[in-house]
Amino acid sequence: MLKYIIFDFDGTLADSRNVFISAWNSLADKYQYQKIQREELNVLRKLPIRERIKRLNFPIFKAPLIIPDFYRYYRKYSKEINLYPGIKELLDSLEKKGYNIAIISSNSEDVIKDVLRRNQVRNISTIISSSLVFGKDKLMRKFLHDHRLGAREVIYVGDEQRDILACKSAGVKIIWVSWGYDAKELIQKEKPDYLVDSPEEILDVVLRG
Repeated sequence: MLKYIIFDFDGTLADSRNVFISAWNSLADKYQYQKIQREELNVLRKLPIRERIKRLNFPIFKAPLIIPDFYRYYRKYSKEINLYPGIKELLDSLEKKGYNIAIISSNSEDVIKDVLRRNQVRNISTIISSSLVFGKDKLMRKFLHDHRLGAREVIYVGDEQRDILACKSAGVKIIWVSWGYDAKELIQKEKPDYLVDSPEEILDVVLRG
């Protein structure tokens, strides 16, 4: 029986794409990688994250250096990050049905809390933030251990290929959403447990589960 619905934040609950692109491009000269051209977004969405990084000439070892700058940028422009249409209604419905709601994200906790507060979302019981690009499977295992839950008692909702791979590693089922950072063409081969095109479909999946 499902007890917790765990969400990714960026690209799943919140539309932060414009802030991400602006942050990336503002730091490109400092860290000497390629800027993102908006006309190439559709191409980038279809590439695995490692190929995306290679295309943008970003050495992955620089990630720990750039993350603090990203966090500062996100804090400065967090008011430009908004929930996707239908998300608040979804969260309210899940709470009314008795589910606990958590977030596991690579964005900073203070940015997440600011966006939730501005949108009057008060039903998130746990927020786990990590600056790691990869490793959500470890965070999921820790969440399960800390809350004394079995993998079948939670389901994760995310938008990226790495979310699917992390869930498979942790033995947790995933609902993949089509409106986020990764394109459907990229993730179909990973065979997520569920694929949805609207927040309403997330509720349907949870209630069936």
